[in-house]
Amino acid sequence: MYDAIVVGARCAGAPTALLLARAGHRVLLLDKSAYGSDTLSTHLVHQPGVAALARWGVLDHVRASGCPPLDRTRYEVADIRIDGYAGGVAGQRAKFAPRRRVLDALLVDAAVGAGAEFRERCRVTGLRWDGTGRVVGVEGRHGDRTFTESARLVIGADGKRSTVARLVAAPDEVRDPLRTCAYHTYWQDVPADGVELYERPGGCVAAVRTNDETTLVQTYFPQSRFDEVRADARRAYEEQIRVTAPALYERLRDGAPVERLYGTGDQQNFFRQAAGPGWVLVGDAGHHKDSITARGISDAFQQAESLVGEMGNALGGDPARLDAALARFAEDRDATLAPGYQATLNVARLAPPHEQRLALLRAVQSDPELVATYLDMVAGIVSADALYTPKLFALL
Repeated sequence: MYDAIVVGARCAGAPTALLLARAGHRVLLLDKSAYGSDTLSTHLVHQPGVAALARWGVLDHVRASGCPPLDRTRYEVADIRIDGYAGGVAGQRAKFAPRRRVLDALLVDAAVGAGAEFRERCRVTGLRWDGTGRVVGVEGRHGDRTFTESARLVIGADGKRSTVARLVAAPDEVRDPLRTCAYHTYWQDVPADGVELYERPGGCVAAVRTNDETTLVQTYFPQSRFDEVRADARRAYEEQIRVTAPALYERLRDGAPVERLYGTGDQQNFFRQAAGPGWVLVGDAGHHKDSITARGISDAFQQAESLVGEMGNALGGDPARLDAALARFAEDRDATLAPGYQATLNVARLAPPHEQRLALLRAVQSDPELVATYLDMVAGIVSADALYTPKLFALL
């Protein structure tokens, strides 16, 4: 009998297993993919997520992997250029954008180091239920062998197409239409200045430095163009960079992509029911939004800490106590992540910026303190209200 079985060993599941194991629980961590495999991602970890990595003792390993800190952010829209540094949180002012094959492996290593048991290439095919409708374990396949395992809690951390969510029939609480499609690849010898963001009506481009001295360059298009874009994705990718970020495009002419072009149109926007008797969803399994604001990794870290923080002694065998802890986690998840969800939906419309927003950004760009507050807001450190200071109103 495990205290918890975590299905999915990436940016939601591995930290959850890590924190549960450090709290003294017996944890089984399962993943259908191989250890150290890659996955589609923006890679960007905002400062709240970086602070979590530091708390867990993983940040130094991210640095040692050769992933550079991204201290500076440059954001261009219309005639506006916001260029500066975030105030940060818990002493962390830089962002990082590690390759997922690096970050996920480091998180699994930390979970195993804390005492969690890890099995790779292990596919969950069913759940075990007791006579009251409570989940009490999993069934699955590991190679050519089947297995069953029991646990007081099954945690689905297996992405937006979550098997656990499907098996418990977790309903959508909120679902919004697809907004964008996204394509990216990695470039050698293309220096990027921290985080670079370029926006125009109908398009967005981002560039960040990552591992192996490469730069990830990501492009966004309206979902309505998905069929057109994927018909000739390379041409559309390069044209989006040329018209949205012409200076970056010129720098790319001297470099070369070192991998194929990756892309997706499956940028789902939803909140699923977070928990039920004996089960809970964390990360993209329970909540997913368009990647254009790159909030997914940091939000997954926040959910892992929130869930484990609610556990206390709730895994001691009293189902009612466990269900109450899961309900508190669900309430916290929705309240904490709803503002970022709405902000992401607005950005992902790729609509022309209205004049009121442009006036605000023109005022912000003129003052380093306002720039820091604005970048903190983008990172999810402060709410939008923090920007509306007497200094800002004096500049408007």
